[in-house]
Amino acid sequence: MSSDNPAVPGPDGSGEPWEQMLRAMLGPGADEAIRELRERGIDASALNNLPSDPAALQQAFDQMQRMLASSGDEPVNWQMAHDLARQQASAEGDPSLSPAQTKQVRDALAVAELWLDAATELPPASGTPRAWSRAEWVEATLPTWRTLTEPVAASLSQALVATLGDAMGDDVDMAGGLGGLGGELPGGIDATQLLRRLGSAVFGLQVGQAAGTLARDVFGTTDIGLPLLDSPTPALVASNVDAFAAGLDAPVDEVRLFLALREAAATRLFTHVPWLRAHLLATVESYARGITIDADQLEEAVRSIDPTDAAALQQALSGGVFAPHTTPAQQAALERLETALALVEGWVDEVASAAAMPHLPHTVALREMIRRRRAAGGPAEQTFATLVGLELRPRRLRDAAALWARIAADNGTAARDAVWDHPDLMPTAEDLDDPAGYATRRAAAVDESADLDRALAEILGEDPGDDTPPQN
Repeated sequence: MSSDNPAVPGPDGSGEPWEQMLRAMLGPGADEAIRELRERGIDASALNNLPSDPAALQQAFDQMQRMLASSGDEPVNWQMAHDLARQQASAEGDPSLSPAQTKQVRDALAVAELWLDAATELPPASGTPRAWSRAEWVEATLPTWRTLTEPVAASLSQALVATLGDAMGDDVDMAGGLGGLGGELPGGIDATQLLRRLGSAVFGLQVGQAAGTLARDVFGTTDIGLPLLDSPTPALVASNVDAFAAGLDAPVDEVRLFLALREAAATRLFTHVPWLRAHLLATVESYARGITIDADQLEEAVRSIDPTDAAALQQALSGGVFAPHTTPAQQAALERLETALALVEGWVDEVASAAAMPHLPHTVALREMIRRRRAAGGPAEQTFATLVGLELRPRRLRDAAALWARIAADNGTAARDAVWDHPDLMPTAEDLDDPAGYATRRAAAVDESADLDRALAEILGEDPGDDTPPQN
């Protein structure tokens, strides 16, 4: 948003105190939040008088109630998230795809499937290839955003309500109301409900900001590392592919084919390894449900802040008051996720490049560019990191690709792809450290398992070489 727009002041801290307060709380999403308030006809300038003017306070609650009413008791206001994501996705234009664009994408995905048949044992996905606009990407992926973000939103909401309820005491008395307004806030909303709805609105704005920004950046449904569709289907966002290719020396058709190979390879993996998607999402949820907030730090900040002093509020918030603290259990979940993401992207990187090499002259350059793009991340991924509390960047992509290449070189592509048959067969962080020793460690693990089976057979009175049950 341009800073010379009188409706939404720029991010330099200018504007009224309530605008600065929103910028302190929402960060990059603040300008969209301010615009949303204005478009809904909410005059939030009354918030400048908090908490000394009860009349202004009541007016503010009356005006904000329309926005908060739609939040309900859910941790995220999904209507707000949807609307903002659509706005963000179309911020730079998002025209409907022409028949020619749709054909180009579908043809590229069809060719990609043919080339992949020679590079992997995993068969094509059953879903129909799709060519999408940015808005269509938002609509298709928003259900998975719900799965990813609700655990962390619920955890933070509970922590904030509990801590603010205790810390603000006389100012926010859960039994007696707020600021002397009586037992309930205007509109019959008690203080606890207000805090929850405010949290729901804030998370709705943040999810919408993240999803809408990503919609202008991603190529398909899998290139942030997590599968964003319940039923994997290869799809490309045509305008993003064309925009990416415009800045490269390679022909746009070649770039489209390379990206189609990556999308189709990842879709095959998530289709034919049924436990993988659930494993990745469960790891994210395991991390999110363990989120805690430093209650002492938050309480101290709440007691010391004058809500009318926007500069003091911004300084307190930017000091990490609301930052979640990583526990040992969460750190373990992060390490599992990091390894799993690296293995997924390393496999896609290796398989797609192997399929492209005989056909696309710029394969090596395109492969390196995508690797660097994923390693560096972008504004959208940073927004997601702030939202969910973790980064979706495969830091060890190169190590994982080298491991998959070594397995294929030693035992063939069938053996490489068979590693995905069961989660217990998956390589570990140690294997990423030492790809050359993977085969030796795997053989030792198989021998150890066989020894355990023989010991159990002896205890049960079975013949170690016979699978038939013992006779009574």
